[in-house]
Amino acid sequence: MDRSDLQQAPATLLTPHLELVKPRVEHAEAVRESVNASLSALQHVRWAQQPFSQADAQRFCQADIDRVDAGECLIYFAFDRNTRQFVGNLDLHSFDFAVPSCQIGYVGDARWAGKGLMREAAMRLIDLAFSLGVQRLEARCDLRNTRSIHFAQSLGLHYEGLLRGAARDPQGKLCDEVLLARLCHDQVMAAAA
Repeated sequence: MDRSDLQQAPATLLTPHLELVKPRVEHAEAVRESVNASLSALQHVRWAQQPFSQADAQRFCQADIDRVDAGECLIYFAFDRNTRQFVGNLDLHSFDFAVPSCQIGYVGDARWAGKGLMREAAMRLIDLAFSLGVQRLEARCDLRNTRSIHFAQSLGLHYEGLLRGAARDPQGKLCDEVLLARLCHDQVMAAAA
């Protein structure tokens, strides 16, 4: 597995309820609306600490496009297949091709919370990661972000430990992170669904 595998990943992934597509500039309005509607739930997301203007959203989408094109990561925007409404964005990042491993990231639109759609999208992205040859998938969550930790556990990631003083939060303060991981051969219990 190497960067070329990421660059050749499918542009679109389907689930029963969602279409996951690589970012495009024309997604900017949907991203802007989602961030602005979800701000109160995004206190742990560095790039979502203030309302997005249309220009902010366009820059955000273009930066995602550039990172995907460079083979740095895989980013998908999830849309409801029936309504075409934006559900959230997900990514695979921080690849270590020697293992190979990566981290998963997810930010859902708060208006869709509790419907299981972000879990459906994340499970599809995890399937893609393992099909590309990833052996270890990690999530690193701010210790205070219990919702994100619970979500990672619902995806079959196991708590591995606490990383003290491992990152800076959006306010620039040193914070602890929880490390969760799933190996490609781990069995995900049906109860996690």
